[in-house]
Amino acid sequence: MAQYDFDRQIDRRNTNSLKYDFAVERGRPADVLPLWVADMDFPAPQPVLDALQRAVAHGIFGYSEVKGAYFAAVAGWFERNFGWRPQPQWLVKTPGVVFALAMAVRALTRPGDAVLIQPPVYYPFFSVIRDNNRRVAESPLCLRDGHYGIDFEDLERKIVDAQVKLLLLCSPHNPVGRVWTSEELRRIGEICRGYDVRIVSDEIHCDFAFAGHPHRILLEACPELADRTIVCTAPSKSFNLAGLQVSNIWIPDAGLRAAFLKEIDRSGYSQLNCLGLVACQAAYEQGGDWLDACRSYLRENLDFLRAFLREHIPQIRLVEPEGTYFAWLDCSGLGLDSDALDAFIANRARLWLDAGHIFGGGAGQFQRVVLACPRTTLKQALGQLKRAVEALSLQNGI
Repeated sequence: MAQYDFDRQIDRRNTNSLKYDFAVERGRPADVLPLWVADMDFPAPQPVLDALQRAVAHGIFGYSEVKGAYFAAVAGWFERNFGWRPQPQWLVKTPGVVFALAMAVRALTRPGDAVLIQPPVYYPFFSVIRDNNRRVAESPLCLRDGHYGIDFEDLERKIVDAQVKLLLLCSPHNPVGRVWTSEELRRIGEICRGYDVRIVSDEIHCDFAFAGHPHRILLEACPELADRTIVCTAPSKSFNLAGLQVSNIWIPDAGLRAAFLKEIDRSGYSQLNCLGLVACQAAYEQGGDWLDACRSYLRENLDFLRAFLREHIPQIRLVEPEGTYFAWLDCSGLGLDSDALDAFIANRARLWLDAGHIFGGGAGQFQRVVLACPRTTLKQALGQLKRAVEALSLQNGI
C-alpha cells in the first residue's frame, strides 16, 4: 500500500470553507476549533487530483454527461467491495444525497403522508419531510448498555398508527455509528413489505464499516425489496468530494424511477457538475489504496479518542461505533442540560461540534465529533475539552 501523510496540517481558513470560515455566522465564537460538518481535513486522493487537473487544463466546462466508463467505475466499486452489481438502467445521478431524499419524498408520497425516521438521525431527514408538507413519524432507536438498536415492535406500531408510506433508512447510521446486520435489514424489509411501505436507504457512509461489522447494501441483503427501494450512494464522504456535488442513486423499479426522475425535472435540474463526474470516476477507479489507508488512520483516531476519554475525561462516554467517521459522545455525566451543554462546548471548550438535540430522539446530552482530521487537531480538541471539564468540576466542587 502506498504511503499517505494524513498527519499533514492544511490550513483551510479563508477558503470559503463552511467548516472553518463561518463560525460567527453560525453563532459560534470566532476562535472555535471545528469538528462538526462531515467533511475531511485530508486532500482527496492523488488520482482524483490528477484527473481534475487534466480537466481544468482542457479549460472548457460545458454541459457534461457520462458514458459507459463512468458506470463501470461506480458499479465495479460496489461489486468488488460489497458483492453487489447494480444495473446501468438503475442509475440516476443527483447533486447530493439530501437532494435525492427530498426528490424521493416528493415522488413516493403525497402531502400529508407520514414518512418514518429513526432518531437520533441525520438532521436533514426531518427537514426533507417537513419542508415538503409531509408528516414526520418517529421510531426512536433504543440505547441499552451503550449500544443502539431497533425496537421492531415500536417500528411496526408506528407504521400502522401513522399509516406510514415511506421509511428513510440511514445505513450505516449517522450519528450513532450502527452498521445494520443482515438480520436487522431483513426484518425491516419484512415489515415494510407487509405494510406496503417504500424504503429510501441513505448509504453514503457505506465505505466506513469497522472489522467485524460488514456493511450490507440493502438491495444486496434483501433483493426481494427491489420493487420498493431506492439506494443512495456517493463518493463525497469516502473521498472528501462533497463540494463537487455528485451522487449515484440506484432505483431498480421502473415505475419508482420514472416518478423520481419526474420530480428532478420539476425541480429544474439536469446535468451535474462536470468536475464532480470526473472526480467520481477517478475515485472509484483508482482511490482504493488511499481509502484503505484513510480508514486505518481514522481507526487510530478513534482508538486515541477512546483512550483519552477513559484516562482524562471519564465523565464523557463514547458510544462505540461500528462504522462512519463520527464519535457519538454521551456527555450526561457533566450534569448539564442540552442548552447548557451546547454553551459549554462552544464557549468553555472553544469547540464547534454538532449538538445532539439537532438529531432528535432525546439526544440533547450528546455531541457528535468528526474524526476525519489530523491527529494533532484531535489532540488539541480533546485537550481543550479536558481543561474545560476540569474547570467545570472545580466550579461545581466535584
